[in-house]
Amino acid sequence: MNLFNSFRAAIVEAVESLVQAGTLPAGLPVGAISVEPPRDASHGDLATNVAMVLGKPAKLAPRAIAEALKPLLAALPDVTAVEIAGPGFINLRLTPAFWQARLRDVLAAGTAYGDSKVGGAAAVNVEYVSANPTGPMHVGHCRGAVFGDALSALLEKAGYAVTREYYVNDAGAQVDVLARSAHLRYREALGESITIPEGLYPGDYLKPMGAAIAKADGEKWLKVPEGEWLPAFRRLAIDAMMVLIREDLAALGIVHQVFSSEKALHDGGAVTAAVDDLASRDLVYTGVLEPPKGKMPDDWEPRPQLLFRATQFGDDIDRPLKKSDGAWTYFAADIAYHWDKYRRGFGRMINVLGADHGGYVKRLKAAVQAVSNGAASLDVKIIQLVNLLDGGQPVKMSKRSGSFVTLRDVVDEVGKDVVRFIMLTRKNDAALDFDFQKVREQSKDNPVFYVQYAHARINSVMRKAGAVAAESLDGASVERLDHPSELALIRALASWPRLVESAAEAHEPHRIAFYLYDVAAEFHALWNLGNDEPGLRFVQDRDPGLTRARLALIRGVATVIASGLQVLGVTPVEEM
Repeated sequence: MNLFNSFRAAIVEAVESLVQAGTLPAGLPVGAISVEPPRDASHGDLATNVAMVLGKPAKLAPRAIAEALKPLLAALPDVTAVEIAGPGFINLRLTPAFWQARLRDVLAAGTAYGDSKVGGAAAVNVEYVSANPTGPMHVGHCRGAVFGDALSALLEKAGYAVTREYYVNDAGAQVDVLARSAHLRYREALGESITIPEGLYPGDYLKPMGAAIAKADGEKWLKVPEGEWLPAFRRLAIDAMMVLIREDLAALGIVHQVFSSEKALHDGGAVTAAVDDLASRDLVYTGVLEPPKGKMPDDWEPRPQLLFRATQFGDDIDRPLKKSDGAWTYFAADIAYHWDKYRRGFGRMINVLGADHGGYVKRLKAAVQAVSNGAASLDVKIIQLVNLLDGGQPVKMSKRSGSFVTLRDVVDEVGKDVVRFIMLTRKNDAALDFDFQKVREQSKDNPVFYVQYAHARINSVMRKAGAVAAESLDGASVERLDHPSELALIRALASWPRLVESAAEAHEPHRIAFYLYDVAAEFHALWNLGNDEPGLRFVQDRDPGLTRARLALIRGVATVIASGLQVLGVTPVEEM
C-alpha cells in the first residue's frame, strides 16, 4: 500500500467537500496535489502542497485554503495534528499505531511488499546493451546493462509488463571488419604468421573462433577469394560474438527475452516498408540539406537526398534516409526497428544508450512519434562513462580485448553483486568512478557493504535469538515499538511502496540503491543505540514479548532490503 496515495485521496475528498459547501470554486486542478514525507522529519509525518497549488486557481490565499482544510484533515483517522507552515504548506502528524500497523503490512507481504499495480500491466519495451557484436563487452557496456536490467525489474515491480530486448547491429561495415579479423585468426590457426593491419580487431578473443573454424573446415577458406569467404565468416563471427556476449551478460545475471537483428530488418524488407509508410503520410521528401554548422567536412557537397521530416516532430534538422550510394542510412534502419516495436504492441519504449549517442535522442523520438502517429512514447536514457580505478589510479587495458577492460574482467574481480550495486550508485547521466580498492572496503563509505552488512547483521541476531526468532512473529506486540528511533525505522520501511512507484515513473533505478543505503543507515543507528542503551537492544532476555516485537521490526528491515536488492539483481547475504 502506498500510504501517501491513500492520504492524497483523503485530501482530495476534503477539497471536494469544500467545493460542495461553496467554500472553494469548482474545477480546481486536484491532479497537482501531492503528499510526501516532509524534508525535515521534525515537521511531521506527511506534507501536502494542496493549499499552495489550489491558491491561484481558487483566487484565494493558500493559507486561507489551508485553514479551511485543517479541521477536515484533523478529523481523518490516525491524524493527531495538522500544522500550517509558511504561506500554506500543511504538515500532518500520525499516531504511532498507524506506523506500527505498517510493520504488520511488511511482514504479511514479505518481499512482495512494495509491489504495485500502478503500471496497469501496460507493455513496455526496454532495449539495453545492444553493443556492436564485434568483441567482448567492456565496462561501459556493463553500466548500461545493469541499468537496463534493474530498470526492467523496477518497472515489473510497479506493475508493467516488460520485455527486455537487445538490438543486434549486424548489418554495418563493422561486421565486415570483424569477419576479416576472424579470417586472419583462422589463417593463424592453420600455422600462418600474421600481422593485424590497422583498422582490424587485434584482441585475443578472436583466436578461439579462428581455431574452431580451422578445425571444422580445414583449409577450405584459405585460398578462395574474399567474395566467397566473407559472407560465411560474417555469419560465423556474428554467431560466435553473440555467444560470447550472452555469456558475459549471464555473468551479470542478465538474460534478454528478445534479440532483434538489424540485418533481418533489411533482408525482410522492413526498412523499405517503414519508409513507404512514412511517405504515404507525406513525411518523406527529396530535398537538399543546409551545410553543417561549424567546420565544414572536406567531403560535404549539397545534393538532393531522401529526407525524413524529423523537424516536424521536434528534431533540429530533417534526416537523410539514403546514402550517396543508394544504401539505407543507419537511421532508416532505426526507424524501421521502432516501427517494428510499435507494431509488436509497445506503446511505451525505453532505449538505454551510451554517452556517445546523446545526439541521437531527438531523431529517435521523432521517429517514434512519426511511426506511431503520436500514439507511442520513447524515453532515451543516456549512460555516462565509467572511470575504472584501483586505489585512485586508472586500470590498464585488458590483453584479451586489446583495447579496453572487459565486463568479465570486472565481474571476475569483485563478483556480480558488487558490480551491479555500485553501477547504480550514481544517476545514469552522471559519470561514475568504480574503484576496485574502495568497493572491497568494509566501511560505511562502501554502499554495497553497508547495505549487505545490515541484512547479515539482522540474520545474525535472528540466529542468536534462537527459539524466539523461530516462532511466527505475525502476532508480535508491535505496539511496544514506541521509541522514536524504532518509529523512524518503520516510517522508512513504509515509504518503500511510494519509492517503487516514483522511481519507476521517473525511470531511475538508482533511487533504489540510495533508499537501501538510507534504510541500512537507520538500522545501524538503532543497533548503535542498543550498544549505548541496553534497554534498546533487540534481544531482551527478561522480556520475550518486547524481544519478539523488535525481532519483527528487524525482520521487516531485512524483508525490505531483500525486496530492494531483488530489484537491483543483487543477492542479499546472510553472513559476512
